[in-house]
Amino acid sequence: MDWDDLELALIGADVGARIAAEVVEEARRERERGSSFRDALQKALLDQLERDELRQKLRRVGFDVDVSRRLVEPAGKVLMIVGVNGVGKTTTIAKLGRYYTSHGKRVLFAAGDTFRAAGSEQLAVWGERLGILTVTAESGSDTAALAFDAAQRRIARGADLLIVDTAGRLHTKHNLMEELKKVKRVIDKADPGEPKEIWLVLDAVTGQNGLEQAKRFHEAIGLTGVVVTKLDGTGKGGILLPITRELGLPIRFIGVGEQADDLQPYDAAAFVQALLDAPAAA
Repeated sequence: MDWDDLELALIGADVGARIAAEVVEEARRERERGSSFRDALQKALLDQLERDELRQKLRRVGFDVDVSRRLVEPAGKVLMIVGVNGVGKTTTIAKLGRYYTSHGKRVLFAAGDTFRAAGSEQLAVWGERLGILTVTAESGSDTAALAFDAAQRRIARGADLLIVDTAGRLHTKHNLMEELKKVKRVIDKADPGEPKEIWLVLDAVTGQNGLEQAKRFHEAIGLTGVVVTKLDGTGKGGILLPITRELGLPIRFIGVGEQADDLQPYDAAAFVQALLDAPAAA
């Protein structure tokens, strides 16, 4: 593979043209110092995640280059999950519930996807399987009202973590984003200071549009992290690099399958390894 092929492969993995060019240039310099092609590329990719100016931003939001050896601990007691339709929010919440209960946390679900047919029921079924109480409401009910009730129940039950599902919404629809702001406000009213965590679920297949989604949601409600799903079925996923670099948002978890335990804490080194393997497999 020559340098032009490498740059095209990185762009194909959704790293983005600007970062791909920077990675190639840095890898070229490292290669001239005597490193093997693969070692030079690996170092250049990791450097994108560990640049001094980026590292400082990531430290402020609690990002660790390798979180695989520790519990990914939410900052507070309420975790709000957002994203567009079809990215796997509800399934991701189930996986997060499995992860945190396995670490001894008392978890509560709020099935706030009340606009999608059977959206609340889907999370309730997962809750039953996992032994997690799910606060539900009738289809078409106000998500904010449900979130308020769930936040109060968390306090009353002394649960360690409430995970709030929200209806999938296009990031370009102003009224839908305003509804998310309302959900955030009412949670704070029921449980002052919460939610301290708001995570965006992104589909790896989305590609560069994922960066635009992250920007819009971040501007509207202030994201604190990102979960990337469906990394098992695609060689793409380089979108993680521009999200961490341009927005300073930590990648909390990645989804690599459909089972409840197929959600993994994000490990930057393992991700770079997978990105290196993707062009070779293409």
